[in-house]
Amino acid sequence: LQTRLQAGQGYGNTLKCVLTVYRNESLAGFFKGMSFPLASIGIYSSVVFGVFSNTQRLLSQLRHGDPAAAPTLSDMTLASVVAGVISVGIGTPVELVKIRLQMQTQPYTKAKVKQNSTVPGSPVYRGPIHCLRTILQKEGIAGVYRGNVAMLLRDVPGYCTYFIPYAMFCDWITPDGSISPNPFSIWVAGGVAGAVSWAVCTPMDVVKSRLQADGVYLNQYKGTLDCMLQSYQKEGLKVFGRGLMVNTIRGFPSSAAMFLGYELSLKAMKRCQTETNP
Repeated sequence: LQTRLQAGQGYGNTLKCVLTVYRNESLAGFFKGMSFPLASIGIYSSVVFGVFSNTQRLLSQLRHGDPAAAPTLSDMTLASVVAGVISVGIGTPVELVKIRLQMQTQPYTKAKVKQNSTVPGSPVYRGPIHCLRTILQKEGIAGVYRGNVAMLLRDVPGYCTYFIPYAMFCDWITPDGSISPNPFSIWVAGGVAGAVSWAVCTPMDVVKSRLQADGVYLNQYKGTLDCMLQSYQKEGLKVFGRGLMVNTIRGFPSSAAMFLGYELSLKAMKRCQTETNP
């Protein structure tokens, strides 16, 4: 839904988008392009959380001589920025493939736009591997990383408003005297952080989605700035809020589960390490 609302045409609001997708593509339409993200989400998330945590520990070691020392706000900010930059290298090809697969049945009727040889509305890619191979053959490595600047502008502030609010909310709702937050506190803090982060990310997420969808049938945008200007000129400022509700609603449960799984996994591994090496 997010991709269709941000980069598609004729979907209107969220409810209309749901009905249109279901009517035209049945339930399968809601799961298009999901195999590649599902196959890579474990690696992507482990890299992002690992980079953030290890950068924090390195900064604590350099500043305080103790990697376990409580990180400062500036430490968390810098660690979030590093995680955001690294995430682009892994995330851009994955999101590109997902968006191309989701948008390849989108009908285009605009005039004065150079179209590729494929008829708009007909499938271009047979699956994620074929999609990635086709992009590499036609556009090279640069094509695989299409939209990386927009994704960088999305993820750097996005992860700052992801990890920092999580730490703040965890501290705020954890009862006094507790050594670590309980699972419910982690779940709530992670959910709030996810909703806040996606609310901040949505404007650049719209730009990224449009850039990556561009090229299935059309060649409309020259780059990030051109995409922003064309989108604003045609639809006004409201265009940068497309998919906001879907993003924030989705962001709460997905981030809550992510942080809860991360924290519980860390506790389990530390417990095993302690039992193995008392």
